Amino acid sequence: MLTSPATARNREPILKVLRQYFNPNLEYMLLEIASGPGEHVAYFAEHMPNILFQPSEVNPRYLHSIVGYVDQYRLPNIRVPLFINVCKPPDFWALPKDSGPGQIDALLNINMIHISSNEAIHGLFRAAGGLLKPKTGLLIIYGPFAVDGGISPQSNIDFDKYLRSENPEWGLRDVSEMEKLANYNDLNLTKIHEMPSNNHTLIFTKSIKVSEVLCVEQAVYGHIVVLSTPYLLYRV
Repeated sequence: MLTSPATARNREPILKVLRQYFNPNLEYMLLEIASGPGEHVAYFAEHMPNILFQPSEVNPRYLHSIVGYVDQYRLPNIRVPLFINVCKPPDFWALPKDSGPGQIDALLNINMIHISSNEAIHGLFRAAGGLLKPKTGLLIIYGPFAVDGGISPQSNIDFDKYLRSENPEWGLRDVSEMEKLANYNDLNLTKIHEMPSNNHTLIFTKSIKVSEVLCVEQAVYGHIVVLSTPYLLYRV
């Protein structure tokens, strides 16, 4: 099994954020995209037994490592990892029957955005828009980001330069860029958590499509309808 020093440092702060969004008395389905070696998902599953975790990876070496963690922990709420190429639409992912469109409570993505192509990032948001439950579904993304066009501190500036020297498609993305992608895929940025080591956790909530609102609210034609989902205001 593979290990990462960064995981040992950030897993507890991430867990504290996750606990804010999941009622311990309810059951949830969470799909993790780009699970890496599997340390995060094993740790979270151990501490959040009410969540059924579905890890995934595109890297065969990491997939093998995740299987090792699943075998070691033997927790009933971690499934065998899936091979998922996020550049492909979910139709190609061989998801379980209970993880189809509109059925997943949360998508979790840790430390992928800054080392991914635009195609992969677009694929992540596209999948979240299709798979998450309306109104309650969450896309949770952790990693380093630029904010309002700026990167800080100097260590993150240096990190961004290094990433771009390794691959022109890599680098710290701006939160505003993520928000635009989210809105395009029926998601809303509802919270930004500042994390240790100059990282952030972004929380996106699945919204309701305008067409769905029109079907539900036909009886109030000509009025403003304000939905419970943050930042949604529709005229019908």
